[in-house]
Amino acid sequence: MSVNRIASRYAKSLLELAVEQGKLEAVRADMDTFQSGMTQRDLYLLMKSPIVHADKKISILKAIFADKVDPLTLSFLNICVQKGREPYLTDMASAFVDQYRTKKNILSLKVTSATPLDEQVSNRIKEAVKASGAAKGEIQLDSVVDPSLIGGFVLELGDQRYDASILRKLDMLRKEINTKVTL
Repeated sequence: MSVNRIASRYAKSLLELAVEQGKLEAVRADMDTFQSGMTQRDLYLLMKSPIVHADKKISILKAIFADKVDPLTLSFLNICVQKGREPYLTDMASAFVDQYRTKKNILSLKVTSATPLDEQVSNRIKEAVKASGAAKGEIQLDSVVDPSLIGGFVLELGDQRYDASILRKLDMLRKEINTKVTL
């Protein structure tokens, strides 16, 4: 079974259980906490390691997250480790966040720009996306800075991408010049 299918099934189960118990927002916050913790290389490698016994992994997760997450989330992590699914925990957390956004009708919008966006520009981008009809609910804007773009921005909305960067325009100009020179 593929990693995406495993992650999606476990995330769906957690989402349904969180809704049933009225803990959806708490579990969503817990997934952010967990994802932040998993950025630590040692913890990430520990969860991927087939050598470390499941009991040891469970005790480490409890030591790290017991006072930071809801008991439902901790139980979920415990079950995943017991079932041997701990290598997929980060994928499950990402799948949970995606399913949460879908359930809450939150559109994820990623903007990559050469310099950091100020709040006014971020709001104008959100308004333009809403006006286009692409978003029916809330828009979550994730801003990334990439100085190699030189200027402009790249907008990613789901599987769609709009590239209005200076780097892209220079590449297009370079290709046009090269085709004219070779003719």
